[in-house]
Amino acid sequence: MATDTASPAVGLRSERGAILASLMLSTSLVALDSTIIATAVLTITDSLGGFAMFPWLFSIYLLAQAVTVPIYGKLADMVGRKPVILFGIAAFAVGSLLCGLATNMVALIAFRAIQGIGAGAIQPTTIVIAGDLYTLAERAKVQGYMAGVWAASAVLGPLLGGLLTDQVSWRWIFLINLPLCAVAAWMLMRHYTETTTRSVQRIDYLGAVLLTFGAGGLILALLEGGHAWAWTSPVSLSLFAGSAAVLTLFAVVELRTANPILPLWIFTRRIVVASSMVSLLVGAVVLGLTSYVPTFAQGVLGTTALVAGLTVGGLTLGWPLAATLSGRLYLRWGFRISGLIGSALAVLGCATTLLVTAQSSPWQIAASCFLIGGGMGLVASPTLIAAQASAHWHERGVVTSANMFARSLGSAVGVALFGAMVNAGIRDPDHPTPTELAQGIHLVFVAMLVMVVIMLFAAATMPRRPLGGEIDRVDPSVQVIGQGTVGTEKLGGPLRE
Repeated sequence: MATDTASPAVGLRSERGAILASLMLSTSLVALDSTIIATAVLTITDSLGGFAMFPWLFSIYLLAQAVTVPIYGKLADMVGRKPVILFGIAAFAVGSLLCGLATNMVALIAFRAIQGIGAGAIQPTTIVIAGDLYTLAERAKVQGYMAGVWAASAVLGPLLGGLLTDQVSWRWIFLINLPLCAVAAWMLMRHYTETTTRSVQRIDYLGAVLLTFGAGGLILALLEGGHAWAWTSPVSLSLFAGSAAVLTLFAVVELRTANPILPLWIFTRRIVVASSMVSLLVGAVVLGLTSYVPTFAQGVLGTTALVAGLTVGGLTLGWPLAATLSGRLYLRWGFRISGLIGSALAVLGCATTLLVTAQSSPWQIAASCFLIGGGMGLVASPTLIAAQASAHWHERGVVTSANMFARSLGSAVGVALFGAMVNAGIRDPDHPTPTELAQGIHLVFVAMLVMVVIMLFAAATMPRRPLGGEIDRVDPSVQVIGQGTVGTEKLGGPLRE
């Protein structure tokens, strides 16, 4: 790894409590939007028509978010974090307003893409700002708070969506974002002051376009293959072949560009690669759990929708609790030990899902999800924090966005892989029998077990711990003002591998 160099001249006068609240509020915009729409789909299609197109309400949002994350990460390193996150909030607000005013399904899908473009800026930048403001010792607790937002959104989103749809109008599941966006932006503008030396390098527009089309085509092929079209159809084969060609061209362009939008050096750093591999597998496993555990509970065990939701709720309970506690673990024993313990716990949890049968109790499934969630909290947050600690200020946005993009890609891979497994064992996908459904989802549980075993090996390549007392310091240019104290702390260089 390259030796440490001075970070750019950055001045941050930050009331950290207020900023953390604004970051959590910003995160809730993305987290809620992922769940609040689910309970309103039928009402929306009754109002606008286009029932056959409703899956695109989810796919286009995920696609737009995933392909823009790496671009925003680079921009955050070039021009600073504040303009990027404020643009993301503004784009999300505009998309939400337009969604609330949509008069047909095609327009609603297009406006969901605008929301996704905004979410692509919000999600990584909130994590980058937290990495700038908090010491290594503090980041685990902060990540726990962020994970808690996602956990709360997983529970509150469907309830809030159902309440607004039934009592007011489905349009308010989008319009409710407007005051939230306004408050989040106001808090950031008031409490977060950033003065940084703007990069005079040219933006890699060609690289950004190639990455958007290449990654977008790949994720689209994974999301819609086997659903909108067959895997062996000309559309599917063309998307995969075209994406591979465009991404190859993208790699060539990035090697020759002075200021690449996605620097290829991130693929040469062991910490970043290992962290991204963990994130990819986390994305796939979480997708599998949140998609197929409720399906198993309802379709095989015969539970209500509420009980089915509670079974996977064990995941959203265990994750933030473990993420909050992970700081003590990696500060004492190191990132590698924390990752290994978390991965081992996830392996144990996934192994217990293989014991789930048609006679199992929903509580048994919830316990398995809790174990997996605890494991994820101990491996996902520390590996991301280790990757951030390995980078200088002007690299942290790219490193964080690479981790977030890997998770989105993992979710897309999970959609394709798990969907193919379940559909292969069902003769009539429109009317699956409980027995067939149980067999198909059992294969998903097996695949998840294999994934977390691979995660265990990826965690084993993480660094042991920071060297030279770096764990107690942050960037020298970060000035913390809040709670009656003023402090300037120093991060003694990137984490060594």
